[in-house]
Amino acid sequence: MIRIRVLVVDDHRIFAESLAAALAAEPDVDVAAAGSGPAALRCLERAAADGRPFDVMLVDGDLGVGAPHPPGGRAAVARAVPDEGEHGVVSILDGLSLVAGVRSGQSAVHCVVLAEKDDPHRAALALQAGASGWVAKDCSLQRLLAVIRGVLRDETHLPPALLTGVLRELTAARKHRTESERLVESLTPREREVLRCMVAGLGRKAVAERLFLSPHTVRTHMQNVLGKLGVHSTLAAVALARRAGVGPVDLGDVVERGGQLA
Repeated sequence: MIRIRVLVVDDHRIFAESLAAALAAEPDVDVAAAGSGPAALRCLERAAADGRPFDVMLVDGDLGVGAPHPPGGRAAVARAVPDEGEHGVVSILDGLSLVAGVRSGQSAVHCVVLAEKDDPHRAALALQAGASGWVAKDCSLQRLLAVIRGVLRDETHLPPALLTGVLRELTAARKHRTESERLVESLTPREREVLRCMVAGLGRKAVAERLFLSPHTVRTHMQNVLGKLGVHSTLAAVALARRAGVGPVDLGDVVERGGQLA
């Protein structure tokens, strides 16, 4: 029997444990639970290292929503408490940011968002982040199992009532992406690098250290980025960058002095 490995990610412990127990009762399902984005990433990494990767990740769409926002809009990857990791990146991801991160790093993991309510805008964002399904938290176990098995066949699952709204949102998103791409193209190479650092959640000091610039120079670059993009906050700049397909800078790369960026 081929077994399906499922990771449940929800910061409501009772719900996560109850759902995990229900899924574990299925003869072909192995399940684990995580209570936060970082905990989920650790579970995924350990499982992959052990040669037993997860097949499906069920993610609370409102993961981390109750956490306080960090000052200065530094949660470039989403809502987060102001705890910074080794590279100065916020450490608690929301559900959709977690989906995007997992899909970019472990593309074989199929992601399904568990939602409190039907929301065409959020469902469209989930699909853009790489999710394969959007299901209500109060759906039946049979329905959830059908979605899990369906996404493993590369199917996309949405409630029928959401289809029209999601298509409308995706059409509008394509239009916004074109405009966003035009604005990003107006940036200099250095400004685009600074923007990628902002998308990665790096603060001014971390950007300065990475690019061998003074904090004052970085501040000027960030102000220029906001001005050229026509936005007034870091979060708005990051949102526009993501619409334009601008990804975060690779924190594993090292920028050398005297590089080609100007």
